[in-house]
Amino acid sequence: MNYKRSEQGPILILGGTGKTGRRVAQRLTRRGLPIRIGSRSGKPAFDWNNQSTWKSLLEGVNAVYITYYPDLASPGAAEAIDSFAKLAVEKDVKRLVLLSGRGEEEAVRSEKALQDSGSDWTILRSSWFVDVEDIADVAVAALTDNKHIGQIYELSGPRALTFKEAIEEISKASGREIRYKNISTEQFISELQQQGLPEDIVSLMVELFTKVLDGRNSHITNGVQRALGREPKDFSLYARDAAATGVWMMKND
Repeated sequence: MNYKRSEQGPILILGGTGKTGRRVAQRLTRRGLPIRIGSRSGKPAFDWNNQSTWKSLLEGVNAVYITYYPDLASPGAAEAIDSFAKLAVEKDVKRLVLLSGRGEEEAVRSEKALQDSGSDWTILRSSWFVDVEDIADVAVAALTDNKHIGQIYELSGPRALTFKEAIEEISKASGREIRYKNISTEQFISELQQQGLPEDIVSLMVELFTKVLDGRNSHITNGVQRALGREPKDFSLYARDAAATGVWMMKND
């Protein structure tokens, strides 16, 4: 499917009000392509935990951008992706693009479910410090151009950064003195619990921060270049642009 304006079926964006989803929606709308937003606050609503909300949103759809809440590493995620993908194919919606995680073993189960569903799939594996604008650009390309069918794109920025280096970039761009302090896993868990987060979310965060950040994702990849034919955005440029919006300004500034 190379999407044309004359085609009436919309592109369904699950998590269409989220970080990447809303950017995908904006890009498709600017191109004059019809969209349908899938979210818990939408009308009709979409809820990963309630399969009865899935069917109506798939009616007449040509493609789906799939993001899973809270994370593909969550218990039951792979089973939900499997059920959704099979239902989509049954409803003649074959073009499915999944936002996955890079270096997440549990996420691979969801990817396999998509690959085995009979769909025309594309998988985007995103990494820490890859710009969400880049993710959205790749997602839109995958949703609208057949050449991305069957591709797995591992997305990263153009250079590897530690958290300390990233904070230094933010400090420089914002003009504020910001320091990074490394804490133990035990301290991290304690902080999350003190904030009142549910234990399942605490467990998920610990899983992500101990496995995904164990060094397996410290190398850069060429996914953005392969998908878009251009270099990914550097973190320093992201920090500069974000600072210009005032997002890091103190309330009393």
